[in-house]
Amino acid sequence: MNNQKHVALYVTGSIAAYKALMLTRLLVKSGAEVRVVMTQAAQAFVTPLSFQVLSKQPVATDVFAGAKTKSVDHIELADWTDLAIVAPASADIIGKMANGIADDMASLTLMATTAPKLVVPAMNEHMLTNPATTRNLATLKADGVTILEPETGFLAEGYAGRGRMPEPETILAAASVMATAKTPLTGKRVVVTAGGTRERIDPVRFITNDSSGKMGYAIATELQQRGAIVTLISAPTKLTVPAGVQLVPVVSTEDLASAVVTAFEDADILVMAAAVADFKPAVSVDQKIKKTADNDQMTLELVKTTDILKTVAKVKTSEQLTVGFAAETQNLIDNATKKLREKHLDLLIANDVSQPGVGFNGDTNQVTILQPDQAPIKTKLASKRLIAQQVVDQISQRVQKEG
Repeated sequence: MNNQKHVALYVTGSIAAYKALMLTRLLVKSGAEVRVVMTQAAQAFVTPLSFQVLSKQPVATDVFAGAKTKSVDHIELADWTDLAIVAPASADIIGKMANGIADDMASLTLMATTAPKLVVPAMNEHMLTNPATTRNLATLKADGVTILEPETGFLAEGYAGRGRMPEPETILAAASVMATAKTPLTGKRVVVTAGGTRERIDPVRFITNDSSGKMGYAIATELQQRGAIVTLISAPTKLTVPAGVQLVPVVSTEDLASAVVTAFEDADILVMAAAVADFKPAVSVDQKIKKTADNDQMTLELVKTTDILKTVAKVKTSEQLTVGFAAETQNLIDNATKKLREKHLDLLIANDVSQPGVGFNGDTNQVTILQPDQAPIKTKLASKRLIAQQVVDQISQRVQKEG
């Protein structure tokens, strides 16, 4: 299991729930961060406190608990998840997942989860072979859910049969394969830029923008989790560097341009998510500019900074992909299409930062993804982590298409 992998473990009503305690411990020991969701029936077999102690995380049991006041709990958990494991999976939760029923914390969160899912059925043999359960499992497989087949052994009813939950070590091995499965991005060298560059006026003042870097960092995280070798070139932010990502810190646009040109030489993909200052002071002085009685006004002369994507376009090879961002406040599609064409980009991620909840310095975003000779793809307003997944999906598809 990869370090820092976010695993949501769903424990449902089965005597095998006690095995999920050992699975939690094994997942944590392997380096994963684990959050547990329990159904009401599961709590009749094992207490939430046991999972809380092992996972070092609160256990989700009630959709109306309101543990977080600034987010919707089941959506926040779904967006957080890199891998969802349902173990043990009762006939009830399997039926809900297959038929789109969402009436408790577990089924609601699973419905909102876009990450890969591993379902581990555990029930009596007669329930397992019931036509309804067979249909439901077939539906889940058709939906792309991975099913870890139950084993044959001594059941709680006192006789041998099929339906026994595999041992935690077996489930961990299956989860590890899913977590490390090859993707089109595995081994690809990707350069991601993030944050807002700063252009100095004097030692205490600078020109910048409202970028927090969250979008770029979310994309870097998603790329790394899909097996890419990620270099993150970041202007100053307050964010933690994603695990497994190489950081190259920069400050000014010229710093960023130099770092990008150097890194791009050996890169397969460039994602320019940084909010780059378009202008800088013509002169940056070494001492603080003092306010005096004689200078009620100050004129600041600005000059253009280096156009990084234009520079990259001159050296880009046919085997390299470049992804740009366009933050606009008007004529979104027209301006973004022009940038896509003029900068010879393979993808352009455009957003209207004048809209509520979109763009700079927030936790949500809504973007339109443009590609040459393709219809624009407009996402819904969502967390930046979810937007990052959708952006990386398009990058991955482009890599597959280009071979």
